[in-house]
Amino acid sequence: MDFHPTEEQTAAVALAARIFRDLATHERLTAAGTGTDAELWKALTGSGLIGAVEDTGLLGLVLLLEEQGRTTAQVPYAATCAYGVLPVAAHGSAEQRARLLPALGTGEAVATGAFPARGRFTASADGRLTGAAPAVPWLRDATHVLVPDTDRALWLVRTDAPGVETSPVETTAPWAAGRLVLTRAEAEPLGRAAAPGGQPYEAVLAAARTAFAGLQAGVCAGAVARAAEYTSTREQFGRPLSTNQGVMLRAADAHMDTEAIRVTAYEAAWRIDQGLPAHEHALTAAWWASEAGKRVVHAAQHLHGGTGADLDHPVHRHFLWGRQLDPYLGCGSELLAELGALLSRPHTASEGEHA
Repeated sequence: MDFHPTEEQTAAVALAARIFRDLATHERLTAAGTGTDAELWKALTGSGLIGAVEDTGLLGLVLLLEEQGRTTAQVPYAATCAYGVLPVAAHGSAEQRARLLPALGTGEAVATGAFPARGRFTASADGRLTGAAPAVPWLRDATHVLVPDTDRALWLVRTDAPGVETSPVETTAPWAAGRLVLTRAEAEPLGRAAAPGGQPYEAVLAAARTAFAGLQAGVCAGAVARAAEYTSTREQFGRPLSTNQGVMLRAADAHMDTEAIRVTAYEAAWRIDQGLPAHEHALTAAWWASEAGKRVVHAAQHLHGGTGADLDHPVHRHFLWGRQLDPYLGCGSELLAELGALLSRPHTASEGEHA
């Protein structure tokens, strides 16, 4: 495996890092409240960083989402790419690719997904969906929602379609989430026809989990960087906190956890890009992001002492993101159960094209 970024990936990451660094400041994030930073979203779409994901692949997206996570930038970048650009590019019909990919790339369309599937939505014979999801990330900004039905066939639903009802849901993380209710809602299958059996669903879920793991790696890296800066400048008993052995060990553990999240996300993304079996690797990356991610953001907040308890401090935003990414990855015990079931079943040579 080769994790070295391509020239295109390197250029995209450098551009993303500059945009996030310049616009996703603490002051702007505070002013944005629970919604999207419209100016930042416009800068991202105008730079071509959404459409570029088609060329940079999933590994490129993971690298880009790391940069978003470092600053906890409030834009629907991960959702639009993981539930819009990549699924449409990989599984959409030629007409859907021609219609949706340019709109997603310019920000005219914003995508999200009601994932993972939990038997919430049923499809009728005439292709209408009924069901509800209690909290869908970035739903308030979305024009399209990718919805799996009980057979794990994938459907694209416009949020302004008949039979679609959305309502705001406030979580502790400011992701403009919403409740989605479908009542015989109009929907179009992803591809020429909705394919039951789960193969496209599994591929989309694996890629989405890998993408959110990359986002978590950035969230954790940003939290550790803030903790390192704080403990290096904050003095106690006449010396920096960072010279305390207990502080050093806690920070080192957080750094190693962050690297584990990053490398497992890179491996899963690389394998998916190469068309290799990657279901187990995506689950592993998601597990590390879930379990280690919580450890890291707790440690970073703890290393700030009383300052970490300040709800207005930047490190608290990393704490909330690290906790709230869990539902979109799957909690650790759930992921382990899924991984165990996968490893225990007989493997066939035909399994695992991506997932």
